[in-house]
Amino acid sequence: CCKMARSNHSFPYHDVFFQFQILLQVFSQSSLFYFLLQGQICGLCGNYDGNGINDFTTRSLSVVENVLEFGNSWKVSSTCPDANIIKDPCSTNPYRKSWSEKQCSLINSNVFAACHSQVEPAKYYQACVTDACACDSGGDCDCFCTAVAAYAQACSEVGVCIAWRTPSICPLFCDYYNQQGECEWHYKPCGASCMKTCRNPSGKCLHNLPGLEGKKSCKYS
Repeated sequence: CCKMARSNHSFPYHDVFFQFQILLQVFSQSSLFYFLLQGQICGLCGNYDGNGINDFTTRSLSVVENVLEFGNSWKVSSTCPDANIIKDPCSTNPYRKSWSEKQCSLINSNVFAACHSQVEPAKYYQACVTDACACDSGGDCDCFCTAVAAYAQACSEVGVCIAWRTPSICPLFCDYYNQQGECEWHYKPCGASCMKTCRNPSGKCLHNLPGLEGKKSCKYS
């Protein structure tokens, strides 16, 4: 497992990152997993202690600045060759660059204007462009949407909720095609910090989580 928060560092392990992120999004819905995992894990995605400065901790527990030194320290086998160069995905896939820059400009747009003064968008925009350029074999929209969602979550964590999804931009169809007033699942850009669930019918939590994006049934609205 690795940390729930998205890393904004570009390094040559994109596929590994996305596989891990999907796993942690499932875990992050539970306050139990949230607190059990915090600060108790290690690897390519950091230690999930809320401090991004020490994310580049090597297998020998040294904090380094060089991304290659960090990445190579976590090889499963010593017989695997070291990565020795960081490739810029937009240079490797130049036909993706203009599309990526155009799509990711959403982060710098008025849609997120309320958040810009709270969370600096520049590094999220650059990470979005890098990720979107790297996704050249299918799933291109997923990479873009995941990157924008990371900025939206960072905004949510400082108290700025942004409803950025639309029917044409990273839609979650459960909401857009429900009839008004129907008791169905509805999308919430920033969920409640504590919710009623089948396992928690009282709606009381020992620990509140940051408002997480997701779907919510009107049964518990």
